[in-house]
Amino acid sequence: MFNQILQNDILLVPSIKHIVFGLFLGLMTAFSYLLSESKKRPSSSFVVTMIVLPAAISVVITMVGSNMAKAVSIAGVFALVRFRSVPGDARDIFYVFLTMAAGIATGMECYFTGLVLVLVIGFVLIILTKIEAHHFGNEAKFLKITIPENMNIKDTFDEVFDKYLSEVKVISVKTSNMGTLFQITYEVVPKKDIDEKAFLDELRILNGNLNIVLGFPEGDNAVL
Repeated sequence: MFNQILQNDILLVPSIKHIVFGLFLGLMTAFSYLLSESKKRPSSSFVVTMIVLPAAISVVITMVGSNMAKAVSIAGVFALVRFRSVPGDARDIFYVFLTMAAGIATGMECYFTGLVLVLVIGFVLIILTKIEAHHFGNEAKFLKITIPENMNIKDTFDEVFDKYLSEVKVISVKTSNMGTLFQITYEVVPKKDIDEKAFLDELRILNGNLNIVLGFPEGDNAVL
């Protein structure tokens, strides 16, 4: 029965080969991503997607017959990148393109090209990330501060921000606790080697010891 399946499905053997090699390239890409993004908490779902995406795309390319159909299929696959584009980190979006390119190379049986692509681009991204971290300072974090409704939002924390942060951008302002509290979320870049405890202590004095959270987003684009 298995022999009959092999005879009837001429794409089964190459598809299995492409799946195995695609998973291998996906693992390499995910490893590169984890190394380059070691300072933040990457989304586990995004890492898993990077691992399996090349294998899935390689099978799609394998099943395509003519050049015209191949072009249409590739265009359709690349259109799926929209799920990472609104909103999204530019580096994460690029890694999606990289895994998709690796899958296309695998499906077209350009194994060496796919391997070189992942190795070279992954290595370059890791090096550039280290250079960026060294020359451009600390990585952006999210800061969420809870304040009472009667507190001035605009200027209250400016002095502390100037002391400890190099960049500050308001992401959102929302009410909580039936409108008696406000939650302000900032994207901030701390100055190099700051004392985070001292920073939070000074903020607590200003906001009446209400809740303050400083850290990386949990997931791709979540706000703390």
